[in-house]
Amino acid sequence: MEIPPKSPDGSEKSPQSKELLPSNTASTLCISSRSESVWTSESRSKWDIYHKPIIVVSVGAAVFLFGVVITSLSCIQIKNKNVYKMCGPALLSMGLMLLVCGLVWIPIIRKKQKQRQKSQFLQTLKSFFFNR
Repeated sequence: MEIPPKSPDGSEKSPQSKELLPSNTASTLCISSRSESVWTSESRSKWDIYHKPIIVVSVGAAVFLFGVVITSLSCIQIKNKNVYKMCGPALLSMGLMLLVCGLVWIPIIRKKQKQRQKSQFLQTLKSFFFNR
């Protein structure tokens, strides 16, 4: 006779009860996805909305300034001049890229917020007129 496997809480479960356990279907995965805020109408703070582009802009500015320092050291420093000449422009370009990406990201988020507000307004109008 086969002994049914025990669950972590100590209760015995039959193989048939395993089939009844909920699985990760598309509906449960959708709840935990990044687009969860699209389905909820709760208002978010400015920090919740803009924290990612602010972090990208801050890191980009820091890397850019570090690249400026390293590049200027290549003009002053005599020892390891080739290392500074290679790393400085690379840090300058990466920092500038992150800075620009973050600065472009902010208007995109603002536009999405306006579109979301318009769509919520239209949804309330539609539900008001069609649910009578």
